Amino acid sequence: MARVRYFAAAEEIAGTREETRSEPTLGALRAALVAERPGMAGLLPRCAVLVGGSRVDDDQQLGDDAVVDVLPPFAGG
Repeated sequence: MARVRYFAAAEEIAGTREETRSEPTLGALRAALVAERPGMAGLLPRCAVLVGGSRVDDDQQLGDDAVVDVLPPFAGG
């Protein structure tokens, strides 16, 4: 199962800092998150979603050792 880590506003919407998920691809994970947490619908498209520290396409397979980071846009200077 993939480990999903949420940061900042994504953590607030998810209600957790981290969870394990069983979706087979990144696209399936995105769809499941929006279906389960409607607040993600407005935020997730603006987030950087990294698998193993890299941006990948939605068809990316999520193996048992995958780490997915959901990073909302950050402001500051």
